[in-house]
Amino acid sequence: MTIRQLSVFLENKTGHLNQILSVLAKNNINIIALTVADSSDYGILRAIVSDPEKAMEALRAEHFTVRVQEILSLEMGAAPGSMSHILDLFTAADICIEYVYAFSFGSKSILMIRTDNCEKAIEIINSNGLKSIREEDLR
Repeated sequence: MTIRQLSVFLENKTGHLNQILSVLAKNNINIIALTVADSSDYGILRAIVSDPEKAMEALRAEHFTVRVQEILSLEMGAAPGSMSHILDLFTAADICIEYVYAFSFGSKSILMIRTDNCEKAIEIINSNGLKSIREEDLR
């Protein structure tokens, strides 16, 4: 029901993002989705990759601060309002969304969600017939 995501501490310095991407490339790790949230001094790179454990080991070996987190991953429709409909279900259940990002994978639209209550969110997903995406689905 959940998928593993890398979270990497990223200093706001020229070339720092590319250093991380180079480590992943050298280790033959495919990036499926990536987002960066930043402040004036640092950012957090969040990524779905082909091999989260190998990526974490490779990045730590290069002295990057990285961890793997479990987040929710759902398939959503391509029609306008699809994401809003899903988030309405969480709002009605009083589940706070910590962050969200979306991407296309083949013909699918994928929604990645981090909530304050994963167990309750999974109940909402199951009771509303939403389709979860597994790591295997993204390889």
